[in-house]
Amino acid sequence: MPAPALIPAALVANVLRPANQSPSNLGRPLDVAGHSHVVQPQTMDWIPTRFPGCEYKTLLFDRATGLVTSLMRFAPGAVLPDHEHVEIEQTYLLEGTLVDLEGPAAGIEVGPGEFIWREAGSRHSAISPNGAVTLAMFQIPNKFHEKDGRVSDLSGADWAELWGPLP
Repeated sequence: MPAPALIPAALVANVLRPANQSPSNLGRPLDVAGHSHVVQPQTMDWIPTRFPGCEYKTLLFDRATGLVTSLMRFAPGAVLPDHEHVEIEQTYLLEGTLVDLEGPAAGIEVGPGEFIWREAGSRHSAISPNGAVTLAMFQIPNKFHEKDGRVSDLSGADWAELWGPLP
């Protein structure tokens, strides 16, 4: 897959800050080039998505492949609308619950300490009845199926323009 031409700035805003800008650096290295990279989510701001009550902090983003690891926070009642997992998605629930609203797994509920993974091509929408915080890992960003027929990414940008032809 070719490297995406356009990447929403918010997706990588907090990941690319220099280590010396971290308030808790305390003189220790946070990055060892070509080896290890420490991310401090507690120093990062939550970034709102276009979906009310859904926010994220990007922990890892690989521009060339689309690999994403992020913390996601859902306010009580927040809905992540109709989306498709292009490749395997993995989610570990740190707090709260997520419930599938639509799709073959409608009604499945995941709670604190539980891990769910979804197969490539799976499609659903989800709600967090009482709020939630998750650790989410994507091999490539999700496709959001808009009501007008467009396919976009989390930011609302055209998915195919960023990630290549629709499979």
